[in-house]
Amino acid sequence: MTKKYTIRIRRYDPQTGKNWYDIHNIYAERRMTVLDALNQINEHERAGISYRSSCRMSICGSCGTIVNGKSVLMCNTFLKDLEDPVTIEPLRNFAIVKDLVVDTDAAMEKLRDALPYTTFSITKSRCESVQTPKQLEKIKQTSQCIKCMLCVSACPIYGLDYNFMGPAAAAIAYRYNKDSRDHVGEKRLDSLTGRNGVWKCNFVGECSNVCPKNVDPAGAIQKMKVMGVLHCIKSALKPKLKSKSKSKK
Repeated sequence: MTKKYTIRIRRYDPQTGKNWYDIHNIYAERRMTVLDALNQINEHERAGISYRSSCRMSICGSCGTIVNGKSVLMCNTFLKDLEDPVTIEPLRNFAIVKDLVVDTDAAMEKLRDALPYTTFSITKSRCESVQTPKQLEKIKQTSQCIKCMLCVSACPIYGLDYNFMGPAAAAIAYRYNKDSRDHVGEKRLDSLTGRNGVWKCNFVGECSNVCPKNVDPAGAIQKMKVMGVLHCIKSALKPKLKSKSKSKK
């Protein structure tokens, strides 16, 4: 059984700087996704709409857009679950390259501040890195992040201040700080408790609402704040403890 849908697509031409909406009417089956709809429009109407997609399985994270006002992955958003007309727009908080394609380089670069690696990966050891199921459970949720940047698009703080590290970097940092194989946590916390770190988060929670993998970056940021406070106290006490130990000697 098919149903008629009206698809409104925000277009952008970088050569002229013009924005407009294309309107297309299509007939879709219940199982058709937003990505399928765009593919059909491009193939049958030669619309020439630019957008990113790859796996079609919610794994690569490349097909993120705003659909009816919410940041989603087009490949796992079904037309049957949406109100008609369906409006598709590029992700917020990013510069638009063309049509639905945005430049996420700045947000991706902030992931470097999270030091997304463990000590084990740095040493390139050939030995086993054993981890118990209980240790794995601590990082399992945040390990699901696919870097789709939907959380950054939904974050009002990042929209106001592009210097803010953003929820994606904070969630990844928390994942590695809780990894039993990691020993650079102190260095990572130095980076995340800086001027543009986790303290700028007001806990709006939109990042967790849109996350397709239930990573809960908002919760991770709050946990990072607690870790940050303990880290700052520890850093402040270190010089005093050292001076006392020297005086005793």
